[in-house]
Amino acid sequence: MRAGLAITAIAAGFAGTAWAQQAAAQGDARHGKAISYTCLGCHGIDGYKNAYPMYSVPKLEGQNPDYLAAALHGYRDGDRAHVTMHSQASELTDQDILDIAAYFAGKPLTATGKAQGSVPQAAALCVSCHGQDGVAIAPMYPSLAGQHQDYLVRAIDEYRKGGRKNPVMKGFAASLKDEDVAVIAQYFSRLTPALSTESRPYTRLTAH
Repeated sequence: MRAGLAITAIAAGFAGTAWAQQAAAQGDARHGKAISYTCLGCHGIDGYKNAYPMYSVPKLEGQNPDYLAAALHGYRDGDRAHVTMHSQASELTDQDILDIAAYFAGKPLTATGKAQGSVPQAAALCVSCHGQDGVAIAPMYPSLAGQHQDYLVRAIDEYRKGGRKNPVMKGFAASLKDEDVAVIAQYFSRLTPALSTESRPYTRLTAH
């Protein structure tokens, strides 16, 4: 029952972003690749870390393009606090955002619907939307399978402290203890098939 209410609440929280559900169909991955040379400076290097505070830059390949588009809108509109990401996203049109999301997502992860071992109690509510195998149940939610553990900790902490202004996630995160956050991040980071880092096969000078 609690899980069902959680799904309903989160769906309501995303009601204003129905445009995102068409991201995969509208996004032009070719154009996204051509304009993503700056993005690849961080998201195209395996193991690259945000400088301060230090944490791993998220893996994006295999992610839902709808979610990536919504995240970029969040950075552009100020609903997510990150100076560099805001600066980059503020230069993008709505179509640019869809195109970049389509490029980085590539082929989104496919859900198995099965848990890999027992789901820890701390993550019991999380899997209602993010999936028992870490693959999100709907395109507007992020898949978490194989995501960097320290990035997941950072993301949850931002919801707790207001750096990300999703009211539903903020409410869930506020009830978590630090040890709960650590358990959740560890659980999802170990799941497979996993998100991966988009390769950076070219530079700005060779993009076409």
